[in-house]
Amino acid sequence: MSDSGTTADNEKGKLNQLSKNPFFNFAGPYLDYIGKGNIFTLVYIVMAVLNLLLPFIILYKVIDSGFFGYFGAKGVFTFIFAWIVIVFACWIGFQIWWNRRTKVSVISTSEFVATPIFSEILQTSGEWLGTFIGIVGAGVGLIATIALGNDANDFFSIIGMGFLNYGALVIIIGPVIGFFIIILFRFFAEQLRILAALANNTKEIATNIKNKAAGI
Repeated sequence: MSDSGTTADNEKGKLNQLSKNPFFNFAGPYLDYIGKGNIFTLVYIVMAVLNLLLPFIILYKVIDSGFFGYFGAKGVFTFIFAWIVIVFACWIGFQIWWNRRTKVSVISTSEFVATPIFSEILQTSGEWLGTFIGIVGAGVGLIATIALGNDANDFFSIIGMGFLNYGALVIIIGPVIGFFIIILFRFFAEQLRILAALANNTKEIATNIKNKAAGI
């Protein structure tokens, strides 16, 4: 063997030894984690946890706004029943995100990972947001309209849903808006899914043609 070949082998051996050094590969588990697309599971977990926290965030906002002092006992009872509806909507939202997180492990087995997973996140976001607006719009809208009358719009503004200031019509408009949000988000999610499917199928066809040409 020539000196140049021996030197190259020695250099390669040194690089292999260096790559086994913990200082250079301690990030290996993290790289494997994000490489398999598992990091997208965190999106589902974070959103699920936020749904559990949201009722308490709204509770803090309402207390801090002075809502109870302005409306008195009527405002207290109105918020109690409205808060129960919000808790129910958030619990449904938690289940939507928590149950859909298992799809990531199935989708991540394909060649192109980010696009189909993003389409699932987009679809889940639409289902969650549409469901939340539908339940809160109808439920809280009915309670606030009966108890507060024209001041129901102020209540929606306080809880951060001022875009539902339609008065008594929110009881109908809320579910309608929620329905169209679900449909619209699903439509765009399916467009992304189609692109990912075309890319995966194209790669599979190209691989089969290459294998046939090579006689495999």
